[in-house]
Formats: sequence, C-alpha cells, structure tokens
Amino acid sequence: MELAWVEVFGICCKSVQQYKDSLKHKAEQLILKGFPEKIVLLNELLESPQLNEDLTNVHQKVNIPVPEPVAINSYVDEPAPKRLRIEKNCVEGTKVLALETGPVTCNQVLMKVISTVKPHIKQLVEDANLLKMWISFMIPKIEDGNNFGVSVQEETLAEIQSVESEAAAFFDQISRYFCSRAKIISKVAKYPHVEDYRQAVRELDEKEYLSMWLVMCEIRNRYSTLHDIVTKNLEKIKKPRSTNSESLY
Repeated sequence: MELAWVEVFGICCKSVQQYKDSLKHKAEQLILKGFPEKIVLLNELLESPQLNEDLTNVHQKVNIPVPEPVAINSYVDEPAPKRLRIEKNCVEGTKVLALETGPVTCNQVLMKVISTVKPHIKQLVEDANLLKMWISFMIPKIEDGNNFGVSVQEETLAEIQSVESEAAAFFDQISRYFCSRAKIISKVAKYPHVEDYRQAVRELDEKEYLSMWLVMCEIRNRYSTLHDIVTKNLEKIKKPRSTNSESLY
C-alpha cells in the first residue's frame, strides 16, 4: 500500500515538473518572440482608421422622437388658486411603458471598437499571469547571502502583478460605460423634450471612444514595458544566484 502511494506521488511530481518546464519554455518564447510581434500589431491598430475616427462620426441618433406638445386644459370652471396648484404639480416626466419606435440600440461604432479592444485586454491579463508564474517558479529557496538576483525577480514580479491588475480593471471601465449610457437613455425616454440629456449621450460616447484609444495605448505601453524590463534582467531572473566558482573569475 505504501509502495503504491509512493508511485502515485512520483507520477504527480513528474507531471508537475513537466508543467513547470512547459510554462518556462512558453514564457521565454513569449518574451523573446511574442511580445515584439504583439507590440507591432498594437501599433498598427492604433494607426488604423477604426481608432482614428473624428469624434463627430461616433455619434448615433437616439431612437426616441420628441413627442408633439400636449394641449393643456384651461380649467375654465376651476377657481384660479386651484388651477395654479394643478399646473404646479404637473412637472413629472413621461411614464415610459414601452418605446413606440422600437428599442434604443447601443452605439454601433463603439461596439465594434470595444469588440476589437477586449481580446487584447484579455490577452494581456493571460500573458501577465504566465510571466508571474514563470518568475515565481524560478525564485530560489530562502537562504542567507547573495540575494541581489532575488530582489530583481521580486521587483519584476511586482511590476507584472501591477500590469495584471490594471488590465483586469479595463473590463470594469467598459461595463461602467454601458450602465452610465443606459441611465442617460432612460432620462431621454422620460424627458424627451430636454435636449441636454440627448447631448449627454453624445458626450459620453465621445468620451468612451477616446477612452478605448487610451486603453489600447496602455496595453501597447505595458507590453513594451514588460518586454524591456524582462529582457534587461533576463539573466538575473533566470539565474538569481551565481555559483561560487563564477565569483572567483
């Protein structure tokens, strides 16, 4: 029974070691080959027409028409004080049970831009996570002396973790845009005569378009920063502690 457990333990250790070796190989290929290709691709996307539209082309008409003015009863038979009281109370917005002209769609220009940006956000999170595990596996056991290389690993690891957290936050930014736009659209439906709400929709769409451009810039910059910091310290990351024989020469 004990022998069988030892065999299972040995197989598990071998599988884990194979996973570690495979991850290290993927991470090194990603740094040396994948990141430069990704940076070139992102530069091309940032220069593409899709991310360089004039902001006026981002606007989309809200499918909520302005209704015809409703004639107000003169209340001829009512005394003047009561008539004024009724008119003062009539300040509520329109009750919206359904939109006669159909649904109000999302901004189609921004939907295409977001669908382009989101895969790159996801990829940055995955790549940062891969590099984080790669460096974690190469941190040597804790012992006294010659810890300069370990400090390089820890600094690089902290930078990668920061990139991973920041990239994940970009998803939250996209969801907040849709929630904010939905709230303003509901105001347009309730107060269709107020032009400020319609302008607020246009301003929000412009802001989100610019934000998506900035997100793409940040993704490109993060790939460039990670590539730079890892390649400059690659030897110390892979071999944080030199052997005694190397220090003699």
